[in-house]
Amino acid sequence: MLYTFLDAKRSDLIDRCKVKALRRPSGARVELQHGIPQFLDQLIRTLRIEASAEDGSDRLSGISGAWRPIRSDLGEAAALHGRELLHSGYSVDEVVHAYGDLCQAITELAYEQNVAINVDEFHTVNRCLDNAIADAVKEYAYGRKILADDRALAVNERYGSFIHELRNHIGTATLAFALVRDGRVTASGATGAIVERTHSAMAALIERSIIEARTGGASSVAENKLVSLSAFIADTYGAASLQAQVRGCQLIASEVDPTLAVDVDTVLLSGALMNLLGNAFKFTYHNTTVCLDAYATADRILISVSDHCGGIPGEVVDTMFLPFAQGGADHSGLGLGLSISRKYVEACHGTLTFRNMPGEGCVFTIDLPRRLLKHAVMAPAPV
Repeated sequence: MLYTFLDAKRSDLIDRCKVKALRRPSGARVELQHGIPQFLDQLIRTLRIEASAEDGSDRLSGISGAWRPIRSDLGEAAALHGRELLHSGYSVDEVVHAYGDLCQAITELAYEQNVAINVDEFHTVNRCLDNAIADAVKEYAYGRKILADDRALAVNERYGSFIHELRNHIGTATLAFALVRDGRVTASGATGAIVERTHSAMAALIERSIIEARTGGASSVAENKLVSLSAFIADTYGAASLQAQVRGCQLIASEVDPTLAVDVDTVLLSGALMNLLGNAFKFTYHNTTVCLDAYATADRILISVSDHCGGIPGEVVDTMFLPFAQGGADHSGLGLGLSISRKYVEACHGTLTFRNMPGEGCVFTIDLPRRLLKHAVMAPAPV
């Protein structure tokens, strides 16, 4: 019986398959949990069942034909094998060759030892190989499509983030410049400083995007430095208050302890906070207030943005931090603001949380490690 021969020569057959794989330029050089050894065991069991006329062969190894509605152990193991080869970096050729190697090893060893393979056994071997190859290749192709979709989504999110942030900076700079141009403020005053800081932020954003384009991925290194929390909030208030006026609402910022500091990448944290404020201005009711608070509790710094949007529906809460998600009626943006904010805050070793107050509004809170300045930095408390 063929199954007796295969069982006795199992180790020899597996070793031959390994040698054949190593001879190929892309041959699998890693030990996989699912693959030829498991397939060989299932083939032996299938041959034994069919030789004894027992039931269960179809459930174990499937039936012939392209349309195979019956679930089989062999098919599931082959699918896992295809998935493992994909994640190990091998091509679809290796998926097919792996089973072809076993077929060759069986026929070669049977010929060398004068073991006859009858027609029924040959048909069973071929059926099992066909089913295994089909399921392995199908799973490999499906997995590759998922990976390609994930890569495309990551690229779209990265470019979308760049466009979103650049638009925010350009909008702030445009508003500030309009005040200077109309003679309402001087270029050397606070509004002129906003224009200068915004252009610096745009330059930093473009520089980082250049690095990402050269390296083929997002830059994960945050350029942290110790900054005064009071000064940071004052700078943010100055830029954000211009947007608040355009949106028909009022921004109120609380006084900040001048000894508090944060060790962060100011470009990233500013981008995160401006996104939260922009989101609040966008959805808060007309002529209401948006509050910006920053304070310490124990060993943490908390920066919160609260609005009067009336709260967020439950179905929107579950997806609000996902890229390109837009739950409100205003779809003027890309739906990236909250996902960008969370990513930037986490890059600064912090967390971004959300509290929904139905009928009232929303509170977004940035939680960062607390730091202290050796000398207090006095910044005017914006009100």
